[in-house]
Amino acid sequence: MSDPKPFVLALPAAEDYIEILGAGKSVALHSGRVLLLPGKDCGKHTTGHHEELIVVLSGEGELEVTGIGRTKICSGMVAYNPPQTEHNVINTGKEPLAYIYVVAPTE
Repeated sequence: MSDPKPFVLALPAAEDYIEILGAGKSVALHSGRVLLLPGKDCGKHTTGHHEELIVVLSGEGELEVTGIGRTKICSGMVAYNPPQTEHNVINTGKEPLAYIYVVAPTE
């Protein structure tokens, strides 16, 4: 692995997805900014052997967790998904839903 370096990144407003941390930018963290239009979702997926933090920047929606159901999320909220959690983020509002996810391996 290359030696990660400190950096500052301006997040473009118009893109649906932008990677923030990935290969070569961090030792173990991966992160990105997601922008979901009204009625859209990120797609059901699992955290696998990772844990995930979701930081909602703007808009409103729902976090759907398999076996638990849906929980409302909105600007200023955070959500945590432990390893092996199947989930989806859905924009249920009338404005774009923007959030940052941060994923870290647990093994």
